[in-house]
Amino acid sequence: MNDSPGGSLVFSPLDEAVADAAGATAVRDREGGWTYTEVAEWSRAVEAVLARRGVGHGDRVVVQLPTNRELVALFYGTTRRGAVFVPINPAMKKFHFDSVVANAEPRLVLTPAEFGPLWNEVDAAFRAGERAEPTEVAPDDVAVLIYTSGSTAAPKGVIGPHRQVTFAARAIQAVLGYRADDVVFCRFPMSWDYGLYKVLLATLGRSEIVLADAESDLRLLQRMREVGATVVPIVPSLATMIATLAERETATAPVRLFTNTGAALPDATITKLRNAFPGARVVRQFGQTECKRITIMPPEEDTERPGASGLPLPGTSVHILAADGTELPAGDIGEIVAAGPHVMPGYWRAPELTASAFRPDEATGGLRLHTGDYGRLDADGYLYFEGRRDDMFKRKGIRMSTLEIEAAAMDIPGVRAAGAIPPSETRDLAICVESDLPPTTVLRELAQRLEPQKVPSLCHVVDEFPLTAHGKNATKELALLVEGAQA
Repeated sequence: MNDSPGGSLVFSPLDEAVADAAGATAVRDREGGWTYTEVAEWSRAVEAVLARRGVGHGDRVVVQLPTNRELVALFYGTTRRGAVFVPINPAMKKFHFDSVVANAEPRLVLTPAEFGPLWNEVDAAFRAGERAEPTEVAPDDVAVLIYTSGSTAAPKGVIGPHRQVTFAARAIQAVLGYRADDVVFCRFPMSWDYGLYKVLLATLGRSEIVLADAESDLRLLQRMREVGATVVPIVPSLATMIATLAERETATAPVRLFTNTGAALPDATITKLRNAFPGARVVRQFGQTECKRITIMPPEEDTERPGASGLPLPGTSVHILAADGTELPAGDIGEIVAAGPHVMPGYWRAPELTASAFRPDEATGGLRLHTGDYGRLDADGYLYFEGRRDDMFKRKGIRMSTLEIEAAAMDIPGVRAAGAIPPSETRDLAICVESDLPPTTVLRELAQRLEPQKVPSLCHVVDEFPLTAHGKNATKELALLVEGAQA
């Protein structure tokens, strides 16, 4: 991995790609495609317009726009300027958007209303070959702020300096090995680090990325075939959708790699994907925005060590700590703590939250990320994720996780999605499923798969499962659904 100052800037991979793959297609959306040279030229036009508009080194540029070619150019152009790219999901409501703007204090805010006039300027600058005066950008400068929800009421901004972002991207590429003949089919917005880093990974591999965030669910498999998708990032809900569509259609895309994050994939879904896409590897991963990625299962080991989330990224380490901070031996469950050059410096203008999650690493002089997630390491250093802090609870004297209950539910034929809701003061353990099965059948099937203490007392069936903008279980909405069913 390149740790030189030039190689440690987020636009370095793009410049490197222009040098040796100038005419290769870099990015495609529904409107067309750009080569690596064109992406670089558009980004320089963006840089020139930002300079003209007074955006300088360290200024924040908030963008709430669809994920398309223009957003990729805005990302690279903003970071070339030495400014900070702050992508916001278009689905974010005004209440949270206003809190992000107040926290980021941007120099420029781009929503669809403001984007048109700016892009007209960019287009003119592109055609005129306009260039800004070069800006001195250092590896420790902030490149991106990724706002993520969590335990706080308002989204918090994870600080992503050039150095950490590029290290993480290069380390992930060292394991996954994107290739020049790959077509990466990405359904996720660049406002989520999963989508943003796919742009960087595709560039590192000299691959083509297809930005498919706006594609219809019903045409998903058709589009994957049309573009010749070979790498498909997934979360469980998307994986289930693809597997279901593939069961109905005979022709599939030439996928060689599915990469999963967000939550563990049910074994049944993995089996369906492998049956529908012969030869495809389903790669398990674990990570947090605060360091991007923590572990990846080596692709060649995708069928080994069921339940494992893989090995630490190259140049990083994982520790399992007890409540008192002592390191636990292999096999013991404790808090997952990540260390290495991929650990971000903290949350934007949130010193108390930063001090809680990002703590000094005496061994390296850097920072350790205390994830608040729980897991264990085996004797060979493979991580097994056991659940998030909010996922773990005790019932009838037994410690358990919502994840194992959800996995058992997803093993039931006919269950398309599942979310377990821990007990509260007013309600026992419950599960919400998307299925055509009656609740009694789901509970009976769960009793055949789980110990008695882990079988929910209530099952609520819905026609459409509530998900977050990133395709994860919307836990608060699930709890409200269950509470409403009991009312």
